[in-house]
Order: sequence, then structure tokens, then C-alpha cells
Amino acid sequence: MKALATVVICTMLSSGLPAAKAATPRVLPVGQLPHDQRLGPLKDLNDYFPFTPCSTREAWTRRAAELRRQVLVAAGLWPMPDIKSGNPVIHGKVDREGYTVEKVILETYPGYYLTGSLYRPKGRSGKLPAVLSPHGHWPEGRFYDAGAKDIRRQIVEGAERFELSGRYPLQARCVQLARMGCVVFHYDMVGNADSHQLAHRAGARAPMNDPQRWGFFSPQAEARLQTVFGLQTFNSVRAMDFLSGLPDVDPARIGVTGASGGGTQTLIFCAIDPRPAVSFPAVMVSTAMQGGCPCENACYLRLGSGNIEMAALFAPKPLGMTAADDWTKEIATKGLPELKQLYRLFGAEDLVMAKPLVHFPHNYNYVSRAVMYHWFNKHLKLGLDEPIVEEDFRPLSVAEMSVWDAAHPEPPRGDEFEWAFLQRMTKDTQRQIEALRPTSEATLHKYGRIVGGAVATMIGRGLPEGGALQAVDCQSQKLGAWQMTKFLLRYPAQGEELPVIRLTPKQGNHRVVVWIDRQGKQALFTASGALRPAVHTLLKKGFTVVGADLFGQGEFTADGRPLAKARLNRSKHAAPGESWADYAGFTFGYNPSLFSQRVRDILSLVALLHYASANERVDVVGLGGAGHWVAAARAIAGGAIDRAAIDTAGFRFANVAKIDDPDFLPGGAKYGDLPGIVALSAPQPLWLAGENDATASPVADAYRAAGRVENLTLCQGPSDASESAAIAWLVNDSR
Repeated sequence: MKALATVVICTMLSSGLPAAKAATPRVLPVGQLPHDQRLGPLKDLNDYFPFTPCSTREAWTRRAAELRRQVLVAAGLWPMPDIKSGNPVIHGKVDREGYTVEKVILETYPGYYLTGSLYRPKGRSGKLPAVLSPHGHWPEGRFYDAGAKDIRRQIVEGAERFELSGRYPLQARCVQLARMGCVVFHYDMVGNADSHQLAHRAGARAPMNDPQRWGFFSPQAEARLQTVFGLQTFNSVRAMDFLSGLPDVDPARIGVTGASGGGTQTLIFCAIDPRPAVSFPAVMVSTAMQGGCPCENACYLRLGSGNIEMAALFAPKPLGMTAADDWTKEIATKGLPELKQLYRLFGAEDLVMAKPLVHFPHNYNYVSRAVMYHWFNKHLKLGLDEPIVEEDFRPLSVAEMSVWDAAHPEPPRGDEFEWAFLQRMTKDTQRQIEALRPTSEATLHKYGRIVGGAVATMIGRGLPEGGALQAVDCQSQKLGAWQMTKFLLRYPAQGEELPVIRLTPKQGNHRVVVWIDRQGKQALFTASGALRPAVHTLLKKGFTVVGADLFGQGEFTADGRPLAKARLNRSKHAAPGESWADYAGFTFGYNPSLFSQRVRDILSLVALLHYASANERVDVVGLGGAGHWVAAARAIAGGAIDRAAIDTAGFRFANVAKIDDPDFLPGGAKYGDLPGIVALSAPQPLWLAGENDATASPVADAYRAAGRVENLTLCQGPSDASESAAIAWLVNDSR
């Protein structure tokens, strides 16, 4: 293969300008920003989320595994917590016509309880089908009472059949399913009905936003992927554990259904758990609005995806949906055809269905429930005659449903409980990640799969293929004894464009050093325009040196200074002043963090150089506060980066105090923080500064497990960790 300068199609201009005029060189004219789509508006939950199915089953299998991991990482469930919870408490049976209802208390996490109602059919024997039912955003959820005001109008319009069903629609579906022979567990979302230990939309609170004492919605919680969304999803996993383990339930015949926010929980749970046999998310799945509550959003959740594709993770099992006169109204033409195309790969096109009922507003009314009854009758093999007609019932009072009483007192709640709860979650996660520390080649592979898989999700992009990148608008000029080439690195498929400078010696040694700095490509030069001494040393030794403005640096900003703050979305579904609207998931569930974008840029630059010449080896230097970006890039790029010189400067994601900080990385603290990411460099050569023996021990363990301890140079003390020491390590490597 040819060298980069001859591979790219561009015009090389030789100006012969002296070095003194090279201060802060630009690639673009003054005042012109790169043509980069990331400079445009942020994506949010109200954007358009189409789904393009894979063309083969094999391609979908790969994509599904990647997306399923993404959902699990977003939920804080990668890996799934291995904590033990207490035995379920079932009490307070109420006897009704054809069914019974019992009160359920599940300790899903030590000290935290999921509550709900268990409906059982009467007069049935053997193993019965079952339905798991999250309730959605009806006020007080399981206790919901719509009131009598509008019911008669709904009956006249055909939305409901009986007054009581219209007034208590959530109970109505559970009663009917029980009468159809199903065991039904109707459980509370966080902060609803009997679930009072944590608030549903508490938002950021100053007393709960502290490095040592934090609650949900704080930067500290986000750094560990601790969210209400994740807790609710984990509750669904535990609810399934409970329901499938009941002696009268057939674990192979369990359906899941909920509407609105309960529809979100249905599609998310069915995306990550293999146990449900049938799924029916009502009035939620669409290419439009994706869910307006924090419990439906999380950082990373919908990066490059949306609810249609996440619902598709259930394929080829039976997936039924309804639509209404809301954001789901176009499902018949936007979403369902693509889902059918995917199901067709499995020969199962008839196993996905969506019924548009757009003459009704957002609902789970009788007409919608009737569609669900038919779907469950067919696919849970209930064997009932069709059509199934919902009958009237006698609803339960709040007292008959509430699980708390003198014998079962309500557990602690409030800020003190929340703080202790998240501290417990943090310690359990730390224990789980610490247990992954590699001790052998096999455990190193597992560490790479879990921690490396999480980092891959957090960065959101692998090493681009060489043909995907272009170097254009090249300009070359003499810079003293060296040649300076300025060009734009374009990634057309992503709409990205980076200003790049390449410094080339007369006699090269077939090695390229990518110099990454917080100041961008300006860092190749001193304030006076001379070459940085370390860069000069590398050039004299025959190294080519490349610098770039990563997103938000140099030519990406009007004044050339790196961005001081990342842009944020605020939910439009909240009233003014409600702090939950500033939840990080509304921004970073749809847009990569600035940290991730910069790591992606490093990967693009490395890929361009890596594929440009088979004879050149690519090294990357991350000093001066840029070591954490290089560490993450090395974790993704693997051997495409031959050597990496990284000074972490003791940086920790856990110490980032604001979600608009340019170095904010959701989940960055969860997997061993920065040392855990650096450990993914093994077995590739690494020069590491900014850590001591204790903090670098995960890295040393990884290199020992790989059998390549000689490839790790751990620097001690200021002199050993200096820039000149890093350059000496690069220059003196005899490989």
C-alpha cells in the first residue's frame, strides 16, 4: 500500500513559508467551521427514529447482540447484579367472582421492595399461563381511579363497555386475564401506589448531589449508571423471577403487557430477558416520541436506535401492539412494515402485529384490551372461543390492594434511604467488577467481554474501516527542515470532519505518532509558533507526527478555545422549574457525550493512518490532560494502536461534578473508573503515568494475565512521568 500523502486525492501546495509564520496554523479559512453535523441541533426524544432491518438473519443476530448489550449497559445491568433478595411475602387474599387477588411484597434489592397485586383464576389446576403487567403513567398506577366524570361518554363512543371498567381500566385487564385462566402480576413502578421508598421524578437535588452523598439524577449516580429507568427494569427482572417461580405458573407461557410508560417497560424488558413468550406493548412503540419520563430514558439507551428496533429484539416471538391518536398513530406505515420485514427473515411475518385505533386518544381502553386478549389467547395457547368479550367486575378498593398494614409495616423512605440505597448499589457493583479482575488468559477474555463491552457501548463506535474515511483539501508547505501537510479528515457516513496537521521528516522511520492534547493540534507548536520540543525530537528521530482538532477544539470553536461546557437537552414534557427535566438521559440517551465524540475522533484518525500504509506503525500519545481520551481509544482500537503513552494525571470520572462537563462520561466510574479502562490496553505496549502501584494494580494484573508484563512501563515520580520520559520511551523502543 502507498503512503497517506499519495493515497488521498488532493492537491499538494508547496509555499515554502518559514517556521516563524506557522503559529496556530489553520486548515480552514479564518471564521469557517468544519462541515460537521455534530455542530447542528442535538437529537431528542421527539425526533424521528426509523428502523432499517438487516438483510440477513446472521446480520441481525450480530446487531441484536450489540443492541441488547447497549440496553443492558444503559440500564446499569451489564453485568446483571448478582445480589440476593429476600423471600416474597404474599398476603391479604381477596376472593372475587372467578378469581382471587393477593398482596405481594418482593425485596428486589436488599432493603428495597417492589409491591403489587397477584391475580389468580379460581377452579384451575396444573401449570397455568401467566402475564406480567407494568402499569404505566396513570396517576397512582395500580390504584388508578379515573373518576366517573367521563365514563358515559367513553361508553357511547365505544371506548369502554362498562362504567367500572372505564373507571378502573388497569384493574379491568388484570381481572379479565385472570378469568381467561392466567396468573397476573400487576406491579408498581417506582414512586407509585405502594412504592414510596423512592420518588418517581425527584430530579437533581442539592443535598443529594455530593461526591460522598448522592441520589438519583446526580452526576455521581450517572457516572455509575444508577437510574430510575434501570431500577424499574431490574424490578421487572425480579418480578419475572417471582412470577415464573410460582408453583402454579408455566414458565414457558408468560406474556408481558403494559401501555404508555408500561409499554416502554414491556418492550425494554422483553428486549433483554429471554423468558417472556409473548409481548404486547400498547400505545408506545413508534418512530416518533420515545417516552417523556426519566423512567423511560437513560444515557446510551437510544444512541443509533429507537423503540421500533428495541421492540424488534423480541423477534421472532409473538409481538403485538396497538396505536392511538398520539405519537403511535403512524405505526401501520412507519414501523410495522419494517418489523414484518425482519420477522420475514425468520419465516414468522404473522407473529408481529399492530392494530391502529386512531379514533381514540392515548389509552388502554376496552377496544385496545380486546386486541390484547385475542393475542394472548392465541399465543399463550389459552384455547378460549373467540371473540373474547370483557365482562363487568367489582373493583378492589385501595385498602384491599395496599400491601402495607400493621403486620407488614412500610419500609424506610426519603433522602436518607436513597443515599444509603445508592451507596449499597455502588459497593455491590464495585465488588462485582473487582471479581472480574483478570488472573489468567481466560479471565482476561471475560474482563474484555464485560468491561470492554461496556466501554464499546459507552464510546458507541469501533475503529472505522479504512475505506470509510477521506483526507481532502490537502495543502503542503515547508516548515523548516520538515514538511507540514494540512488536510480535512472526513467521515462521510457520519457527517464528521476534522482539521488535521501532519508533520513529516525527510527520512522517516515508518512510524507515526498521533499527538492528542486538550488544546488540539495547536499543541504541536509553542505560543511563538515553533515546534513543541517533544515534537521536534520525534521528527529528528524519523517519526511522522500528526495532530488534530477533536470535536469542540481549535477550529470547531469561534475563538479556538476548547468547549468549556457540553450542550444539554431539557425535556419539553416537564413544567417549568421541574428539575427532572434536566435529567442527563434526555441528552445522552440520544447524543454521545463530548468525551465519547472526542474518543471517536481519535479512532477515526488512527484508522486513517492505520489503513494508509502497511509499513507504518501508529503510536498515540495522550499527555497534558488528554490521557483519558487515549485510554478509551486504545481500549477500542486494540492493536491498531501499536504503542500508547498515557498520563492519566490521576483523572477519575467519579470526580466529574456536572453533567455538562466536557469530560462527563455516563458509566465512566462503574467499571473500575479510568484504571479499569486502561487495563483494556493489555497486552499492547503501554507507557503509563499519573498512577501509583495501588491505583495501577488493575492494569498490572491485566498485563500479567496476558503474559506480557514487559509491555507495561509504569512511571513513578515527576521525572519518570515527564513528557521527555514518554518521548524517550517511544524513541528507545527497538521493536
